[in-house]
Amino acid sequence: MENFAWVCAWLAMIPAVMTVWNLLLYRPPPKSGQAPAGGWPGVSVLIPARNEADKIEASVRAALANGGLDLEVVVLDDHSTDGTADVVRAIGDPRVRVEQAPALPPGWSGKQHACWHLAKLARYPLLVFVDADVRLAPDGLARMAAFMAKHPATGLASGFPRQETGTWPERLVIPMIHFLLLGYLPFVGMRLSGAPGLGAGCGQLFIARADAYARAGGHAEIKQSLHDGIKLPRAFRRAGIHTELFDADDVATCRMYRSGTEVWQGFTKNATEGMATPVGLPVWTALLAGGHILPFLLLLGGPPEALFPACVGIAVALGTRLALAFRFEQSIASAFLHPVGVAIMLAIQWSALWTSLRGRPSTWRGRAYPTGES
Repeated sequence: MENFAWVCAWLAMIPAVMTVWNLLLYRPPPKSGQAPAGGWPGVSVLIPARNEADKIEASVRAALANGGLDLEVVVLDDHSTDGTADVVRAIGDPRVRVEQAPALPPGWSGKQHACWHLAKLARYPLLVFVDADVRLAPDGLARMAAFMAKHPATGLASGFPRQETGTWPERLVIPMIHFLLLGYLPFVGMRLSGAPGLGAGCGQLFIARADAYARAGGHAEIKQSLHDGIKLPRAFRRAGIHTELFDADDVATCRMYRSGTEVWQGFTKNATEGMATPVGLPVWTALLAGGHILPFLLLLGGPPEALFPACVGIAVALGTRLALAFRFEQSIASAFLHPVGVAIMLAIQWSALWTSLRGRPSTWRGRAYPTGES
């Protein structure tokens, strides 16, 4: 049992070491500083919106508050029934356009179709895709434009906005995004290699060069996907176009979900395109449960010889989560409940896999999609 406990401790150390290394590389976009000769390229802010009347005005106004560059905000009303388009039109700014989405073709997911259509409507060479619940900082667009200027070989970049949470399910599960990203994605490999499998991003916030987007095929390459955060960067990489990640914590904010039900449904809808595969999920379960749940159980009920390695594993696991909580302004209390968050995340993944194997569709925004498709 002592050897088993040490294995669990080592499993906790893997993401701890990776997180320390990755935090050195996961940097925010530079302060925009002086614009290049001719100014920053124009930016098209593209927002797909389906029944977002309670969120869309704040998102549009935050984008319009950006200065120092030419911009337009294009909102695609995707057959909303709550007056989303009327809310946007009432803003009354000539830089804002509201367009109506065409009927959803067979074989497309709603968001990918909306984003593909938005890209065709854009007028400027930089495309910024944001979800309707994302609020850009006043210098966010200029900073992202500066990031693309600093990385001329990059065709697509993405960042994780600061995640606002209100309910306990949000506080427990949403911090898992940063934990998994920084603890298990080798950033060095991502930057040195063009391998599609090392592509990653956040579907809430993307910036792309319009010409690179066209060469990669854009969202048409992932038309069935519900997980553009993973699938879009991989599509660019398959086309030989470099993708990047940046820390968007002070570039944008987002409250992704607002209840336990939304957390469960939201993470379930794209699970089978990420962790919840028949081959991958047992591996993820061994890594996460072994390193971040079992040490706590061994401390509570294990034999005496397992107590010291269990304490080592717990110290490493909690240390990692507390470091991330301080760095990204997450709930400190949720960091101390880290094994509970890991357990809920794994439960969501296994539930999604079971649903997929039974052939039941995923549902999101009132639409049903076959599971296990990419």
